[in-house]
Amino acid sequence: MKKVIIASKNPVKIQSVKNGFEKMFPDQEFEFTGVSTPSGVADQPFSNSETFLGAKNRANTIFTKFEDADFHVGIEGGIEHFENEMEAFAWVFIISKEKCGKARTGTFFLPNEVVKLIKEGKELGDADDIVFNRRNSKQENGAVGILTGDVIDRTKYYTEAVILALIPFKNVDLY
Repeated sequence: MKKVIIASKNPVKIQSVKNGFEKMFPDQEFEFTGVSTPSGVADQPFSNSETFLGAKNRANTIFTKFEDADFHVGIEGGIEHFENEMEAFAWVFIISKEKCGKARTGTFFLPNEVVKLIKEGKELGDADDIVFNRRNSKQENGAVGILTGDVIDRTKYYTEAVILALIPFKNVDLY
């Protein structure tokens, strides 16, 4: 059984990683463990590069702490100004002793009311909770789930990026 450490205790991130690994490697068995891990970046990353660095930092931190694990996964959500709007996305960074894989989710644009609260210093999850009268939405369906009516919830949103980040591990002869 292969051991996968996820640099988060967020149930959405843990389930996304579990889904991605099980879809990419249906004939293998995995043990998944979530560990609270700092990102080394702002609580609300405000650029593509800062968000990527947060995911990479999380994966590298657990890589050094859990050397016996087979895979180490960091996920970081972020936002970035684009033209006159604000887009949301996340990065997934996966490392093993042999290689790394990385992928970014799709992006979507945030509503003006949410953007206003972010500009006032709120994190995206907190802004969502205020605007949509929710509690702790980032550990549930998140902004993407709220805005799509759960056509794409936060778990599904991250799962696709986990799958994409696993490409080098599935195609070992190519990477």
